[in-house]
Amino acid sequence: MTSTASPAMQKADLDAIEPDVHGLISKQTAQLDGVDVTRVRFDPGARWSSDLKSYAGTESCELPHVALVLSGRLGVRMDDGSTEEFGPNQVMMLPPGHDAWTVGDEACVFVEFSRGNDYYA
Repeated sequence: MTSTASPAMQKADLDAIEPDVHGLISKQTAQLDGVDVTRVRFDPGARWSSDLKSYAGTESCELPHVALVLSGRLGVRMDDGSTEEFGPNQVMMLPPGHDAWTVGDEACVFVEFSRGNDYYA
């Protein structure tokens, strides 16, 4: 009988990772085998098109996002004009082609799961 090794357990502490800051948006990414886990913070007044557009070099955010909102609210406008707002304990899946901003006076914090290719890096 052959034995196969089980995947190793992995652990990371987002609080121990130095934030990468672009204007009013910051992120901390833990890289695990096969997935990146990123805590993103949109401070009050943050907007992708103001804080990250020039860095990304695209008209809108071209990255897909799968994330869980921890606190605050995030507004999103797709390139087709549709809009949505996400709040605490809501899961969002955003396809490429959008802008996003903080709604209200509280920072929006969410945890995103991806496979790399992050413009914020």
